[in-house]
Amino acid sequence: MKKILLLLISITACFSLAAQDEAIFNQYHINPILVNPAYAGFERTPKAGGIGFSDDDFNGVHILQANYRGQWSGFDGAPKTYMLSYHGPISNTFGLGVSLGSETAAQMRRFKGQLNMAFRFPIKDNFRLTIGPSLEVQQMTVDNGVVDDPFYIPSDETLEEFINGKREFDASLGIMGEIKQNTLIGLSFANLVRARLDNISDDQQESFFSYYTFFARHRFQVAGPDFELVPSMMIRQLRDAPFQIDFNLMANFMVGENKDNRLSAGLSYRFGDLGVLLGFNVFNIDVYYGYDVSFRRFQKFNMGSHEITIAYKLVKKKSANKAQQ
Repeated sequence: MKKILLLLISITACFSLAAQDEAIFNQYHINPILVNPAYAGFERTPKAGGIGFSDDDFNGVHILQANYRGQWSGFDGAPKTYMLSYHGPISNTFGLGVSLGSETAAQMRRFKGQLNMAFRFPIKDNFRLTIGPSLEVQQMTVDNGVVDDPFYIPSDETLEEFINGKREFDASLGIMGEIKQNTLIGLSFANLVRARLDNISDDQQESFFSYYTFFARHRFQVAGPDFELVPSMMIRQLRDAPFQIDFNLMANFMVGENKDNRLSAGLSYRFGDLGVLLGFNVFNIDVYYGYDVSFRRFQKFNMGSHEITIAYKLVKKKSANKAQQ
């Protein structure tokens, strides 16, 4: 019975990984490039000694980030995801990002590389718009040990395809706007290549923009420059996945003698799931830990999910000449 269960999990993982490849992590509200390629190079320079940002345009912050998510901890063969990424401004109007990721689920393995680009257009003094495409390649395989399972069927075309290594190319497109430094709104469309190929091969009438993610975030400064509340939400429809709505609320506190360090705490709610978030910033290093549990029946078979984000922000200092202007 156990072997049958593991084989079923392997087959399910093939479809699960393909369905979730556009939004693996739940801490996207910390760094929205996880769900929108147009955020590449979009990070503003933080204000020294308090909440908020400096008046510099988007030309001074480069981010190197590592992400880890362990889904359904304690459950044998549960998904684990790792990602290393960079994004930053190449010029005042162009941002670039790259990422490498690996994911395992049961006997399934996936490796993914992604290139993000963002072109920025200053529409008005208080409004910035970016548009950016993303190109990606991924390869999905299953362990060779699957063929030794007594329940393995050689004629199973799905498993055969993944045993040999299934490689896919895809593209997405993102649009993101910022209003008065406090409000961020983004819309991205995923699987643009695969949706088009499916229309050709399967004679489907699937829309070119069937799979999308809408993201919105606003910063409220509360009780002076040392405390802010950051609510955000995300609406997404992914390939072969149910429609989803997330709500998040994060609080940031500035601490330390010069108010240069930050403590963060947050809550996230998705229909059927609840998560908590804790984080801190010191020496341009951000560290966040998240834990979420589900109210669904499967929760009794696992101990929840864990997520960690570690980011290093290289902040370009203004030259003396610019500081005097």
